Amino acid sequence: MHIDTTRCTGHGMCELAAEDVFEVGEDGTVHLLTDPDDDQRLEVERAVAACPTRALAIEG
Repeated sequence: MHIDTTRCTGHGMCELAAEDVFEVGEDGTVHLLTDPDDDQRLEVERAVAACPTRALAIEG
């Protein structure tokens, strides 16, 4: 999972899609709460697709 914090503007769409994986912090950018496992893949894909600034990418 890669988060480009220079692109993130804190919309929180990722957190809505995968709240166990992402959190928008007090600094206004997204933070990874845990490395997503295979069971969370669909949620993470939805979060990546929902990001309006394209700040998220799945690696590997």
